[in-house]
Amino acid sequence: MNSLFAKILLWFWFALAITVVGSAFISAFNVNENDSDERSPVARLVRFQLEEATSAYEIGGRPALQSFLDTLHRVYDARGVLTDENGRDLLTNEDRSDLIRHVQRRVLYQIFRTGDSTVARASNDGRFWFFFIVPRAHVGSWFLQPEHLFVMAAAIGLCYWLALYLTRPVRKLQKAVERFGRGDLSARAQSVRRDELGTLARTFDRMADRIETLLAAERRLLLDISHELRSPLARLGVAIELARSGDDTDTALNRIQKESDRLNSLVGQLLQVTRAEGDPASLHHDPVRLDQLVQQLVEDAGIEAAAHGCSLQCQAGEPITIAGDPELLRRAVENVLRNAIRYAPRDTTVEVSLSRGTSAAVVRIRDHGSGVPEGALPRIFDPFYRVESDRNRLSGGIGLGLSIARRAVELHKGAIRAANANPGLQIDLEFPVA
Repeated sequence: MNSLFAKILLWFWFALAITVVGSAFISAFNVNENDSDERSPVARLVRFQLEEATSAYEIGGRPALQSFLDTLHRVYDARGVLTDENGRDLLTNEDRSDLIRHVQRRVLYQIFRTGDSTVARASNDGRFWFFFIVPRAHVGSWFLQPEHLFVMAAAIGLCYWLALYLTRPVRKLQKAVERFGRGDLSARAQSVRRDELGTLARTFDRMADRIETLLAAERRLLLDISHELRSPLARLGVAIELARSGDDTDTALNRIQKESDRLNSLVGQLLQVTRAEGDPASLHHDPVRLDQLVQQLVEDAGIEAAAHGCSLQCQAGEPITIAGDPELLRRAVENVLRNAIRYAPRDTTVEVSLSRGTSAAVVRIRDHGSGVPEGALPRIFDPFYRVESDRNRLSGGIGLGLSIARRAVELHKGAIRAANANPGLQIDLEFPVA
């Protein structure tokens, strides 16, 4: 019997049967074992029968005694015997001294003995003994009634429901574990119970979420790196060949240095974001002055903006402090800012502002370029998504900047949104305020 449901159900049924049958026979014990207590109902009943039998015998003789004993048998389905002090049956003259000896031995728990159950009383003057003899087949029937069986049937139904209630979440959790073990990482127990079984199911769900997040982050990292390392590596190969040919060594070395720095930055960003996604506990929650961070990034990007022929305008506003990882916050804002510089037309201004709401701080970055088609707005934060199909790697970037920014913002429980500002594209980065 390996089923927990069957074990629980049978144990409940067994305990129930012992309780019902035991309580019935305890009542029988009390009837048979407490006859020495003059206050017990059985003692009083037998005392009354003794007085009635002796009165009938003394007044009407054997015929009256016979009539009383017949009535007793008809009413109680039991026999009565009236004897003198020596045990002689006053009705049949038989020697029933064995009844006196049996009663005087006071056998405990005589309900478990074979034979009839006997309760006796002696008269106050010691001249008479009266024995009330109940057939063994009728003793249990006095106390185990059909109503007991009805109660047992109802309780069995409740036991079945209780066993099902206890084992159903275990089976559900077992199926979820089996699905998860077969590779279905979306399998969850999804229990709403508030007891220990519900806690166990929710613990499994948290574990499954953690494992799914780790595996997804690992796959995403492998996909990102494998996808984006090909082009820089190819250009590195070309630059190395040019350096070997000796035609333009300085240009080739500069290209190698540029592609190397680009690869190093890309891998660093991917590793940092992926590590934070895979292990949220490793994410720093330091107080960060967001206004100072934005101003510093704008200053650092000034040279790049000048090289593109555009300018930067920053309105940092009041001091704002948020809790987060300084490096991830830097990469999130920097990637959006550099993306705006990359697509800003010459002689235009990239506007950067910082404002504070009731519960969040918003960094808004806007360029004055051509914007993004409305249908493409929801997808510009997807990895490797490129709006214009004819963009090459030199003009259009590698397609990961906004994706990394979104992942960094979401790790800080924030949100990132894009909208066409006509002209240009406006991106809002929203962070909860500490």
